[in-house]
Amino acid sequence: MAYDLTNPLVIGISSRALFDLEKENEIFENEGLEAYAAYQLAHEKEVLPRGPAFSLVEAFLNLNTLQSDRLVEVIIMSRNSPDTSLRIFNSIQAYGLDIERAALVGGGSIAPYLRAFKTDLFLSAYEDDVTKAVNSGVAAGTILTGNVPAAAPNNLDPIRIAFDGDAVLFSADSERIYQHKGMDAFYRHEVMKADVPMEKGPFANFLMTLAHIQSLFADQERVPIRTALVTARSTPGHERAVKTLRSWGVRVDEAFFLGGVPKKEILGAFGAHIFFDDQRSHAEPASELLAAAVVPYREGDDPRK
Repeated sequence: MAYDLTNPLVIGISSRALFDLEKENEIFENEGLEAYAAYQLAHEKEVLPRGPAFSLVEAFLNLNTLQSDRLVEVIIMSRNSPDTSLRIFNSIQAYGLDIERAALVGGGSIAPYLRAFKTDLFLSAYEDDVTKAVNSGVAAGTILTGNVPAAAPNNLDPIRIAFDGDAVLFSADSERIYQHKGMDAFYRHEVMKADVPMEKGPFANFLMTLAHIQSLFADQERVPIRTALVTARSTPGHERAVKTLRSWGVRVDEAFFLGGVPKKEILGAFGAHIFFDDQRSHAEPASELLAAAVVPYREGDDPRK
């Protein structure tokens, strides 16, 4: 019988997000595809080091040990060719990761296959693929590589996921007011619209999917997923954010309205496995401690324009 990917949470992840392939990518960038392929074949039996999203994937796969039904499927979605991918699969096997499926597109774009695999979250180092994914309605982030997080969580339970608000969980409409009219106009608008829910951002549906999984463990002592809103908003902009989440029928476990305070230390204290933000200036400092991904603006939705 065919396996239905509609029910589990499906995470598509590139090989550079899962493993540390910076040396190999440098060979590709500087010497070309032929040199890259030769290097991968020569080192096929060598296990790749953990990459920035390794701990996140490991934690998500651990959910499948907590119930009889599989809650999560992780699919390798790589621009590698099948011939250059054996090292990736050898490394998956060496780490004991429960990953059975892959899409290997040999230099092509991953985006056309995301819907076919019922993908809920896509993480890649290739910004073009991520932008196309977001424009097609899939929650996606460009994982920041180069740092394997120094303080990556060792614990698999609970999974801790942190989100920025505007242009990530929420639409970019309010951010656009800030960009064009300034902070005072932004807060006047948010106070006036406090009871009007914001439109969904690119990660709203992913948060709802996480909330559904959380509900499956509601009667247990400990829910294995914990979420946080980490936003530059401060009071009085907090009220509309809280009421918007309430109108969607979801909750976050923790919320931090920072009003300009740097996010890095807060995220470290929360122990996030990953943080999603639309601004690289917030994501890059966080990537020194934990996996961080930049969420591109949807087509026609850039608040700076």
